Amino acid sequence: MKNYHLSKHNSFYTVGMSYLKADAVLRGKFSLTETAEEAILKKAKELGIDGLLITATCNRTELHGFAQHPFQLIKLLCDHSDGSVEEFQEVGYVYKNYEAISHLFRVGTGLDSQILGDFEIISQIKKGFTRSKKNGLGNPFMERLTNSILQASKRIKNETEISSGATSVAFASVQYILETIPDISEKNILLFGTGKIGRNTCENLLKHTENKHITLINRTRNRAEKIAGKFNLVVKDYGELQEEIRQADILVVATGAQSPTISKSLIHLNKPLLILDLSIPKNVAEDVSEVPEVTLVHLDHLSQRTDKTLERRKEHIPKAEQIIDEVKTEFIKWLETRKFAPVIKALKQKLKTMKEQELDFQSKKLPDFNSEQADIISERIIQKITKQFANHLKDTEVDAENSLELIQRVFQLEVEKL
Repeated sequence: MKNYHLSKHNSFYTVGMSYLKADAVLRGKFSLTETAEEAILKKAKELGIDGLLITATCNRTELHGFAQHPFQLIKLLCDHSDGSVEEFQEVGYVYKNYEAISHLFRVGTGLDSQILGDFEIISQIKKGFTRSKKNGLGNPFMERLTNSILQASKRIKNETEISSGATSVAFASVQYILETIPDISEKNILLFGTGKIGRNTCENLLKHTENKHITLINRTRNRAEKIAGKFNLVVKDYGELQEEIRQADILVVATGAQSPTISKSLIHLNKPLLILDLSIPKNVAEDVSEVPEVTLVHLDHLSQRTDKTLERRKEHIPKAEQIIDEVKTEFIKWLETRKFAPVIKALKQKLKTMKEQELDFQSKKLPDFNSEQADIISERIIQKITKQFANHLKDTEVDAENSLELIQRVFQLEVEKL
């Protein structure tokens, strides 16, 4: 993207891995905490990267940004996660320029999600861009691209039924519970972890099970109390986790820890227990499944299940792709205007300089010269002239390269470079 004047780097890349090739264990190694994401952005700024967006969810971790070479982004990811470059080479992918743009559109609109039509990813992208902008890495390209993806996502949600049924890990987990546990309204449910997935699961549990026996535990009690207060639920201290597991029929684990928080030593049962681990990396140790009374289900298993509405949702993929193409076409049109933006900016500055010189000359020459009115009229003329040039350059039948060269030569313009 050398000629688009977007960055001092020539190419826009996406590097990352997803559920398509990386299992939960590998994705766990490349998962990023909020602290790690902040560290990546700060380091990227130090390295001179001037546009970067991070998308880190339970089914993917990706870095999207401008760089001299994709290895810069791969190294940033590996340096701030538990994944190695060798492991990335096994399961990772790299997209460049238009491929990277198209990929991000599909991710942001739920077409590339582990559960088709999952719209939770769009809030992650929105949040990610806000963080990038705060760190000085949300350049005009990243902002325009993010807003275009938000627009496409909104249209798909409103104009298709691709989001009907189980379209999130939180809802899929509740659907699984409803299908496998009889008399769910009478069961004791323990929710351990009150992050985004935990909150969403809690809301779905209340909405679809009519269960009043839900207990919340979080390492930080006040976070659990905020959610409990909203739904009038019971909160227990982290120190009571083992006892609460003993009382539970269903345990939903949605913590953001980087290593297992539920171990075999915590499990002492005299009745069946269903455990749903909705965390990446896995927060329930593998040996927990050795306990005879335990049924352990991980989010990858939930995502592989075909719910009744999946086939119906698949029917809406062509319409969703059409919407993406429409919004992406508008984005590409804007991108094309970036080719001549520096020339138009330089032309406007040159005309302003000519205006100032002429107004100064006339004010000295004419005793009753109205400089304020002359300034207003001159500015309007400059706007009209530059708009005329811009429209000329946008015309698909015009040789933009030759026109740009001619404008620069005629007006003797000095064009700024990134």
